[in-house]
Amino acid sequence: MEPADDRSDPLAPPRPRGRGIYLLPNLFTTGGLFGGFFAIIAASQGRFEQACVAIFIAAILDGIDGRVARLTNTQSEFGVQYDSLADLVSFGMAPALVMYYWALSAFKLDGITAGKLGWLAAFLYAACAALRLARFNSQVAQVDKRWFIGLASPAAAGLMASFVWTCTDLGLDGVRLRAAALAVTVVAALLMVSRIRYNSFKGARGPRGERVPFFAIVLVVAVLIALVIDPPKVLLAAATLYALSGPVLWRRRRRPPAAVE
Repeated sequence: MEPADDRSDPLAPPRPRGRGIYLLPNLFTTGGLFGGFFAIIAASQGRFEQACVAIFIAAILDGIDGRVARLTNTQSEFGVQYDSLADLVSFGMAPALVMYYWALSAFKLDGITAGKLGWLAAFLYAACAALRLARFNSQVAQVDKRWFIGLASPAAAGLMASFVWTCTDLGLDGVRLRAAALAVTVVAALLMVSRIRYNSFKGARGPRGERVPFFAIVLVVAVLIALVIDPPKVLLAAATLYALSGPVLWRRRRRPPAAVE
């Protein structure tokens, strides 16, 4: 005799959710991890344009996985930790090694001591990315969702990758631009661990938290059109403006109010 179906019984315990649905957001996270890993392999082979494109693809997938988890109600502590580990590879190790293979390794041409400066700068970026992710995870329930404290690691990776991509697209040699590459790497690293606030483009907590102004939608459409015309330069301009927006707004907030006569 078959057991009675308890789905109509309001007192029956709910059936556990199938574990298969949790695979969906983690697939996007794995795709982002693959993008970062591929960027490292491509950069080691001198394919810098492909490496930079892979980092941006990883950033897109990183923005999707969390939204997919919320839409499918499949958030989990495992997903949070896995996402952070994937971000460390895609936005910490990958940009640092892409920049190292493209330009920072050329510091060895200036002598033994200068050669150490190149890989130390790459390590500084990777370490700051790890610190940035650890701080974000430990304070995620305490900070205002409208702001990032320090430059987010995907934005820092976008600045690094767009700089390399633009220079490669223009036919510029990383060996000659190693000083500029060093400056970009160090600045991006320090901005990640700074206390400067950056707009996260998210609303406050609540049902309206995911809404954005209509002007932001128009701006996104304009950026997408520009990306079709010249992706590397547009991405570099957007990444640079966003990286500078934090210090500029911080400076404006610290400026004393004008005295009223």
